[in-house]
Amino acid sequence: MNRAWKLRSLIAVLVIAAIAAGTQVALGREDPVGHLRIRGGATTMLEGGTGAPDFTPVLTKLAFHWDGRTGDLECLAIAPSAKAPDPGSGEFDTNIMYVTGPVTSARAIGDTAVLEGTATVTGVGAGEDVPFQLTVGRGGPGTRVVLEVSGLTFREIVLEGQISF
Repeated sequence: MNRAWKLRSLIAVLVIAAIAAGTQVALGREDPVGHLRIRGGATTMLEGGTGAPDFTPVLTKLAFHWDGRTGDLECLAIAPSAKAPDPGSGEFDTNIMYVTGPVTSARAIGDTAVLEGTATVTGVGAGEDVPFQLTVGRGGPGTRVVLEVSGLTFREIVLEGQISF
């Protein structure tokens, strides 16, 4: 074999290996050695009509992390106790839901990550050991978040904070 043919063969093998590795990430394969890190902390607002009672605005304080093997989720939903346009209707002072629990698995698919686990839920959808799925985008304000828990789906938009992985 000549040297040029060997070099082309080596390059072809390396390109195929790189494509295969990239495909594993793009398909959202789990990270068996625990290198995937996902974390975020944000204030979000529920999109109108997606879980908000009577179209009342709802803010959430969201925090989560995955270190490659374990993680946690904390999500506090608050709403104003006064109805619009009554005085105080812009003060978010009522705890309507709290979701807290361990993240037991996570995967990344492009610019989206999915974290799953079980939670204790108080308020709306209350229960113990309730399965949840948190789907997050990468980024800051304007990034989308979807929390599925207690048979409910909450579509949210990040107002402040950052999500990275």
